[in-house]
Amino acid sequence: MATIISVTDLSKSFSDSLALNRINFTVEKAELIAIIGPSGCGKSTLLRCLNGLELLDEGSVQIGDVNLERHHGEQPPDFQQRLRALREEVGMVFQSFNLFPHLTALENAIKAPMVVRKMKRAEAEEKARVYLEKVGLGNRMHHYPSQLSGGQQQRAAIARALTMSPKVMLYDEPTSALDPGLVGEVLSIMRQLDDEGMTQVVVTHEMRFAREVADRIIFLQQGELVESAPPEELFTAPRDDRTREFLKDFL
Repeated sequence: MATIISVTDLSKSFSDSLALNRINFTVEKAELIAIIGPSGCGKSTLLRCLNGLELLDEGSVQIGDVNLERHHGEQPPDFQQRLRALREEVGMVFQSFNLFPHLTALENAIKAPMVVRKMKRAEAEEKARVYLEKVGLGNRMHHYPSQLSGGQQQRAAIARALTMSPKVMLYDEPTSALDPGLVGEVLSIMRQLDDEGMTQVVVTHEMRFAREVADRIIFLQQGELVESAPPEELFTAPRDDRTREFLKDFL
């Protein structure tokens, strides 16, 4: 399998606080990677560095053919162009949906392809309808966010990201804002995309989902990548005491 994401010596600080300390990992095409760890360990910061919402201080992130790097405070002269190109390769789904409230599900899905990719409205609508159908919103595409349940809004957000034809999908706690009964709706879409070969990186507290669906799990603590392993290995025989302590209720 081909490597589609490569993270090398990634570090990120906020003021005097080190959020990420020399993170290294790769993701193969079609893998589903779950990132777990205690609150405040750097999971969301890492995810946001992958698509440039947070700028890494040091190291590099490569997604597909696009490399974003900074070393010793220096960056390439074409850094901003690389940043825009990187974001076009990545679909991002947030915990708070982030749908435009004044636009329908369909209008939300077509906005970025038309603005960023300069896609004609008819083409954007055709793609958006396919993905809204895929996530089970074929009969809700003309509804506004206020007319959708939390689970439906998150599925609309996934369809919106997919309409951009990303190489990679990133999810930041995509079920944390949902009622327990709606969590399964979103996780089932992610399972379906995994079956279809979409590369996905998911920050999650859903340990059961991580164990059953992820190809590999990355455990972070205090800004460090402590351990990376297949789910059964991590949940049955973690190598590091910090991993074992975090997972003690699940082992």
